[in-house]
Amino acid sequence: MDATLKTIIGGELVELPGTIAAVRATMDAGRAAEFDREIEHAPADELPATLVRWALAGTGVDDEDDALFERLARGEDVSASGAARVVHV
Repeated sequence: MDATLKTIIGGELVELPGTIAAVRATMDAGRAAEFDREIEHAPADELPATLVRWALAGTGVDDEDDALFERLARGEDVSASGAARVVHV
């Protein structure tokens, strides 16, 4: 069984691919080539964040983040309880 990442998106638990190969397998050839170029040159200390960013692509988390940043820009008090976070399992 491949490793997975778990996070909360839109209030729902989502399981994401957790290996380079599994993330690549979710992509068409063009995106996979772009992913390969980036992941191959990511510094070791940035590799986990880079992999997570690619694993989250297409999940809608960007829309959720944009909405959160808009709320922050309006000065709303935003608790961390609704924020998405990745849990390594």
